[in-house]
Amino acid sequence: MIRVAALIDSPIFSVGLVETLTSAGMTVTLAFRIADDQLAWTADVVLIDINALPPGSDLSYIRKLSGRTGILMLHDDHMDLDPYMCAGACGAISKRESTENTISAVWAVATGNRELSKGRPSPPEQSKTPGASLSGREEQVLHQISHGLTHGQIATRLGISPHTVDTYVKRIRTKLGVGNKAELTRAALLTRAS
Repeated sequence: MIRVAALIDSPIFSVGLVETLTSAGMTVTLAFRIADDQLAWTADVVLIDINALPPGSDLSYIRKLSGRTGILMLHDDHMDLDPYMCAGACGAISKRESTENTISAVWAVATGNRELSKGRPSPPEQSKTPGASLSGREEQVLHQISHGLTHGQIATRLGISPHTVDTYVKRIRTKLGVGNKAELTRAALLTRAS
């Protein structure tokens, strides 16, 4: 499970953000000022609203955190993001970004895939087998993966062998065009969020 700490300027915006991320299976801890930075030390990703940073100490705060966790900046449109990237932020997304892109960006930073171009996450990979859809059982397995279950736990829940779960996972990876466990989990979370 991805742990997100969020330093947000607006309590109203934070409600929607928390709902978006928790519906994707992430845990979120909120802070409304820098003094609450202890929340960030155990997080996989820290979301920082540029407006929540006090002038003058904003870049030093990012430098301090960047060595410990991935940082994703939240910004209003038409802002100069270069100083934040140079200070160690992994990426930046607009506060107006779609739910899917927000989840995708957080997931990218959490898994070390730092390919966020022009402030937007790279689009999710398309199926390598166009038109291939998941079978009912494959969807069940993917759903269980989105809840963080191991192959053994999935096998027990679905009443099948772990070897059969492995086979379904291989088929899912082929159909969705994902290569590793992180990408598979990302696909599962995005499927769950839609």
